[in-house]
Amino acid sequence: MEATKLKTVDDLLLASQQDERIELINGEIVKRPMARSEHAMAQAGLSGQFLPLWRKDGSGGWWIMSEISVRYSEHHCPTHDLAGWRKERFPHRPTGMMEIIPDWVCEITSPGHERKDTFTQLLRLQAYKVPYYWLISPEDKTLIAYELEREHYRVAFSVECHDVEVCSKLVIPPFAGHVLDFGYVFGE
Repeated sequence: MEATKLKTVDDLLLASQQDERIELINGEIVKRPMARSEHAMAQAGLSGQFLPLWRKDGSGGWWIMSEISVRYSEHHCPTHDLAGWRKERFPHRPTGMMEIIPDWVCEITSPGHERKDTFTQLLRLQAYKVPYYWLISPEDKTLIAYELEREHYRVAFSVECHDVEVCSKLVIPPFAGHVLDFGYVFGE
């Protein structure tokens, strides 16, 4: 019986020349799901709300990027829906494939790929000590925000957005003082 050889970032770079939507998860090259409108609207809606943080310098400023590949190790290089780095920790505009652990990652679930976001990715980001992990489900109109406490994630915030009033003025860690409109994110 032959042992399975883990794929590397070099394998990912070679495979990505075929213009496929792929990423490297735990040593396996995985095809990313086809984009759909609910996912795209949630991603664009949330991205737009971070522009004031992106424009800020130093304390309170963030580099927020969508569809960004982060190289956590030779065998793990996912493409996050959204990821952010505090400007006080990383003052210069990032370029290329990121090799610096983000301060925040947000994944938007896709039908058929929920396990990757709700289990595999959560455990990997926890192991790599990403301070905040958000999980958004456009179909369910839910958000769960995890915060790293010691070695494990704990739920720092969760909401189900079926009431536009409730979801229009949310302040969610790690973005203290910044109001987010999840009614808008979910297309209400």
